[in-house]
Amino acid sequence: MFAIIAPGQGSQTPGMLAGWLRDPVHAERVRAWSEAADVDLVHLGTRASAAEIARTEHTQPLLVAQGLLAHEELAPVAAERAVVVAGHSVGELTAAVYAGVLAPADAVRLAAVRGRAMAAACAEVPTSMAAVVGGEESEVLARIAELGLTAATFNGPGQMVAAGLAEDLAKLAAAPPPEATVKPLQVAGAFHTPYMEPARRTFAAAAAATPFQRPHGLLLSNADGEVLATAELIRGRLVDQVVRPVRWDLCLLSLARLEPELTVSLPPAKTLSNILRRRHPELAVLPVGSVRDIGKVHARLGATADAAVRKEGAVHAGV
Repeated sequence: MFAIIAPGQGSQTPGMLAGWLRDPVHAERVRAWSEAADVDLVHLGTRASAAEIARTEHTQPLLVAQGLLAHEELAPVAAERAVVVAGHSVGELTAAVYAGVLAPADAVRLAAVRGRAMAAACAEVPTSMAAVVGGEESEVLARIAELGLTAATFNGPGQMVAAGLAEDLAKLAAAPPPEATVKPLQVAGAFHTPYMEPARRTFAAAAAATPFQRPHGLLLSNADGEVLATAELIRGRLVDQVVRPVRWDLCLLSLARLEPELTVSLPPAKTLSNILRRRHPELAVLPVGSVRDIGKVHARLGATADAAVRKEGAVHAGV
């Protein structure tokens, strides 16, 4: 078994598609996805500034498109071998494609709908998010609740994101939990909280009109890290995720229990690769940062497959 993980908002960088689009096949895919999503992904992935791609309505389809550029090359491997996939926040749409649930163009289009709806919801009330690093989890959660905030993202022990009204986040930063540091995040609003309910409704309508298939691999849910087995359950979880916390910590625990021989971290790969290495250093991870790295994935998986065949042969031979 091998694993694929897909990043979420915050991992984007200017020019992130430039190297990939030198390949005319990739360039044609991105142009087609741009048309499906009604957003210029070529511009956003090559010439757009950091501020432009940080806009929620731009970031989300751009990240999903980036992660899916490796899909055609990795899909045959996923079809031949057991695979477990997980995506962080909007990355769950990317993961759904690798699990065979969504078509790539549909995933990018849904990411664009999601991004625009969440940006609109953010404009209604002045909300934001802040990373809370360190401290005892019980004390951190108690302080977040005391201020009327929501623990919106759990990335692992000592790595949490609080979300809610900007004025309440300012209070959290001024008086953080014991032994914790609060760092405001440059985001449009309080993602994964009830403030995103208008966006959830918009996204639900788009998801209801989109074909979902039964997964052919294991797809881990952001809600609890458990495997989702049906198309309708996946559709519902993707919709509800807009207003529910991201439990990436539980996804990683499930990944560790499954013990994949290799975890492929889709681009932009740095953030999730680092979290996985800190949380589960026993798991091998290969970040995909460029087209060349896809060849490394095939080589690594080929090597592990050959080793497994040799081991099985030795067992049958009584060695």
